[in-house]
Amino acid sequence: MEENTVLLQTALGTLRGLDRSEHLVFLGIPFAHAGRFEYAVPVEHWDGVRDAAAFGPGCPQNRAVHEHLEHPTRRFYKREFRSREYRYDEDCLNLNLYTPKKAKGCPVIIYFYGGGFDSGLNCEDPFDGAALARQGIVTVFPNYRVGPLGWLCHDEIRKQTGRDGNFGLDDMLCAIRWVREHISDFGGDPENITLMGQSAGAMSIQYLCLNPENRGLFRRAIMLSGAGLFPKFSLPRRAEENHEYWEQFIGEAGCRDLEELRRLDLHALFETVERMKVLRKDNTYHNMPVVDGLLIPAPVEELMAHPLPLDYWIGCTNNDMYAPILAYIGRRFARQVGGWMYFFDLNAPGDDNRAFHSADLRYVFGTLEGSWRPYGDRDREASEQLISYLANFARRGDPNGPGLPDWRKQGVLHIGPAGTAMGHLDYLKLTMNFLTKGDPKG
Repeated sequence: MEENTVLLQTALGTLRGLDRSEHLVFLGIPFAHAGRFEYAVPVEHWDGVRDAAAFGPGCPQNRAVHEHLEHPTRRFYKREFRSREYRYDEDCLNLNLYTPKKAKGCPVIIYFYGGGFDSGLNCEDPFDGAALARQGIVTVFPNYRVGPLGWLCHDEIRKQTGRDGNFGLDDMLCAIRWVREHISDFGGDPENITLMGQSAGAMSIQYLCLNPENRGLFRRAIMLSGAGLFPKFSLPRRAEENHEYWEQFIGEAGCRDLEELRRLDLHALFETVERMKVLRKDNTYHNMPVVDGLLIPAPVEELMAHPLPLDYWIGCTNNDMYAPILAYIGRRFARQVGGWMYFFDLNAPGDDNRAFHSADLRYVFGTLEGSWRPYGDRDREASEQLISYLANFARRGDPNGPGLPDWRKQGVLHIGPAGTAMGHLDYLKLTMNFLTKGDPKG
């Protein structure tokens, strides 16, 4: 079935998007370009009419090369997030945008996906802005670079640019700045931007919220399954501490220097990622944001004392990754910043994975019907509540509104099978169940 299209004139050029009766959709809009291991350069113009009716490619990543990484125990396995085939290309810095019809001065939400800093893309199944557009919200889903393409550190790059690492984090900042400059063309308010992310996306947002240079770029921050100060061993290292790892990576790839790695075939690049996993146990900590002196200007434990003065929303689930830790540090951070916190305790139907890491995403985006899971009335009610809370928060920094259960900053909103109401987090119970049974819920 052919969809209706719409033309929109922007400062960058003309876009041909999709007209979906209640809202407009513009897909695969390029916001920047970047060579391999280079920082992004914003897109300033395109000639002619730019087609924005299909998703753009995502950042190349291991799961696109090695099928065994799609094992069903992983949170991003095919049945949950990948009902369609995705495209991958190094020219991946594009975004998807959903806006109400005749929008003007609407609040804006920019969502950054999770994926452990080594996977993810902006068009996975749960990510859709239709439900929020019906609430008068403009939603933007940018891509950012992941894995070695997102986080490589090297002394040669520092010599050339004065910094190294954090390509993925820089992509996010580039997308935020693009939104501030151009979102009014789509009916959004550049002075009312909420950042939203889950897992690695949430952690990245927290890093952005700790840099005083970002003051004024956005007004609110929503961090799901990734807020708070993690144990010291998993905090960002200084970029120069990662140089040895990436020199070994270059050698293992059969390259003599960084320039040869820039030209290496993608499949060979990701074969090297797999070999490094065998050779070293610390790969995760070299494929994530670093203290570069610019985007993360100082050690995170120092910056945590003075986060940006924003409206904050924190969430976690009952069977989250490292559930007791995420619950504890999330609650502690919520108290520090005077933020709103929820505990998602509504088990996803269809298997015994409970409210797994990322289970709440289909609820907040209103995409339950796109899943294979047999969601019921309580699931749909919780989803409608979360969408309303989210729209209210994006408008004015307070999720409460008519017809919604009262949500107070001083406590935790408990979203469970019996309903939605203020409750608490039993950290001891979560921890003991996790340690003795491998399941926080017991």
